[in-house]
This record gives sequence, structure tokens and C-alpha cells, in this order.
Amino acid sequence: MKDVFLRWFTGVVFFVLYAPIFVLIIYSFNSSSSRSVWGGFTLRWYFQLCRNTQVLRATLNTLVIATCASSFAAVLGTLACAGLVNSKKMLQNLVVSLTNLPMINPEIVTGISLMLFFVSFFRLTGFLKPGMITLILAHSMFCAPYVFLAVLPKIKQITPQIPEAAQDLGCTPLQAFFKVLLPEITPGIITGIMMSFTMSLDDFTISYFTSGNVQTLPIIIYSMTRRSISPEINALSALLFLLLIALFLIINLRQGKK
Repeated sequence: MKDVFLRWFTGVVFFVLYAPIFVLIIYSFNSSSSRSVWGGFTLRWYFQLCRNTQVLRATLNTLVIATCASSFAAVLGTLACAGLVNSKKMLQNLVVSLTNLPMINPEIVTGISLMLFFVSFFRLTGFLKPGMITLILAHSMFCAPYVFLAVLPKIKQITPQIPEAAQDLGCTPLQAFFKVLLPEITPGIITGIMMSFTMSLDDFTISYFTSGNVQTLPIIIYSMTRRSISPEINALSALLFLLLIALFLIINLRQGKK
């Protein structure tokens, strides 16, 4: 009886979570522009979306920002883990706690603080106008903790004496890192990059406050919904959801194999 109840309860939870998304995907193929009337199957809105230069430009901006931010976050998170691995336990716990703060901090607080920081920096130096650079820096900042938390367990699994043995055999510390340490933590780095790419791809709040005149996909979806609810939004949201699902499936399959 208990197992049956848990199965039904799990089914209800998944239905509540995913039913609205499936409805959105179904209506992205609706030939009618009405949100309540089914007019037949069509790919019209997807073709129309592909001809929308504003959306295509925002998509390119989003992909460039996500790629750059996840790459910078991978470097920062990996170097932070490598520098922390031989530290004292108390320092490790302190750094891990501080790393969790950007993840649990409300995004609106992070977005406003970064906006004020960039504006103040621009006034002092005359450089760094809000745009692609500020977006990449902001996304790198909140993506780095995901890489750090993905790489740290991999580094802790490595016997500390192995890199030291490599140095005893003639490797420099840099060679020991690239030839011994890096191959062992590569799965964690890849997982962190995918997580960072996903978080950057669908971020709205922080991007809204640090983008200037640059538009990303979440921002343009928000601006489109403010004017009118176009069926193109259904198609765009469906494609974005499927892309995120694909990334999460890749992450989970990699973790399952490891």
C-alpha cells in the first residue's frame, strides 16, 4: 500500500512539474495564433522564428556569453581547487562555505550589486561599459562555484603523493599538474562546464541588470511577452527547454558512467 501511494504521489509531482511545459511544446505546433484554440499542426512558428533577426542575434549573444563564461569559470574553479587541495581542513571548509554563498544568494541581489560595481568602475576608469564584457564577467562569477564544487571531489579522490612522486621523477609543478592531476579531474571539469553553460544560458535576472543594450534569449523572451504573446515565444521556449534537457541528460549520463 505504501509503495502504491509513493508511486502515485511521484506521478502527481512529475505531472505538475512537466505538464505545463508539454502543453507549451504542443502549442508551439498550433497553426492558430490563439492560445486556447487548436487550429491544426504546423511548423510555421519555427520557420518564422528562424527569420526573426532579433531572436537570432540574441541567440548568438547567448551562446557566445555562455561559452566564454563557462570557459573562464572552468579555469577559475579548477585553479581554486588545485590551490586548495593541500590546504588545512579548516581552510577548505571555509572556502567551500564561501563558494556556496553566490549560489544561495538571491539573484536580484547579485544582479544589482554587479550593476552598481560595473557602473562605479566605469565612472572611475572610463572603461567597461555595460555590454558583452560585463555579461561575460558577471556570468563567469556566478558560474565558477559550480565548476569548483564539481572538481573538488575529483581532486580529493587523488592520492596527494602521486603529484609529489611525479615531481620527484623530474616533472616541474606545472608539468605535474597537466600530466598527472588534470587527466584525473577532467570529468569533473567537463561536468562543471556543462552546468555553467546551462546556468548561463537561461539566466535572466543577473543578465537584465548587467547587459546594457545587449540582448540575450531570456531578456528578449521577457520583452516579447511584455508587448504581446506571440506563438513564436512557444517555439523559442520549446527549443530552449529541449536544449537544456539535452545538456542535463549528457551531464547525468557522464556522472552515471563514472
